[in-house]
Amino acid sequence: MGTWIAALRSERIKLGRSQIMLLAVIDPVLCAVIGLLANVGKGEGAWAGLMLAMMVLHAMLFLPIMTGIFSAYVCRYEHAGGGWKQILSLPVSRSALYFSKLLVVMGTLALNQLLFLIAVLGVGALKGFDLALIPWADFGIKILGGFVACLPLAALQLFVSTMWSSFAAPLVLNVVFTIPNILIANSATYGPYYPWAQPMLVMMQAGGQYDFGAFGLPAETLLITVGGSFVLFLTAGLTYFNRKPV
Repeated sequence: MGTWIAALRSERIKLGRSQIMLLAVIDPVLCAVIGLLANVGKGEGAWAGLMLAMMVLHAMLFLPIMTGIFSAYVCRYEHAGGGWKQILSLPVSRSALYFSKLLVVMGTLALNQLLFLIAVLGVGALKGFDLALIPWADFGIKILGGFVACLPLAALQLFVSTMWSSFAAPLVLNVVFTIPNILIANSATYGPYYPWAQPMLVMMQAGGQYDFGAFGLPAETLLITVGGSFVLFLTAGLTYFNRKPV
């Protein structure tokens, strides 16, 4: 347990020296601008309309890209100056090191989702929406669902970031595979298995509001796919990292 705590403390120290926490603010700020420009009225469904207006680009583009950035950023110091050779030669549990990095990524993703929710509430308040009509249950499901749906992508990107010696290569790969999100999400065959589209499918509540492409699949089926993908990518990444040559 002491090794795990030490590894997590080390990642926290490196996190404090980086600008990664500032990156978590960019997405909510951009979404807030979109929300302020959106014309959703002030009726009964105003909050839901505002959430949808801000959520589309957030879940389709910003959130997957940020997941890749966070995953690559936690390996940035190790990529510089032969850091991997130094840290892997120490008597430190590789599993503890890997999980500490994953926990940091999960923490930044949780913060990003929380800031996005705050942005939605802030924009709604500025527009004069009735605070008593906030659909907390629906918002909570979307925010939590989006966080969970990012975990397979986070595990995959962390795997790639530890495997490749380049810091930029995983980021470019992530952006390239994020761009076709809207097209792949329209496919009921491939959409559910595409990690970059899973946050959008879950946050927009597949099986609830829409009935085309992967959006028409039952939410239970989508969540099972998300969970299976996370276990697969986590197992593959951890196995590789434990066998990674010094």
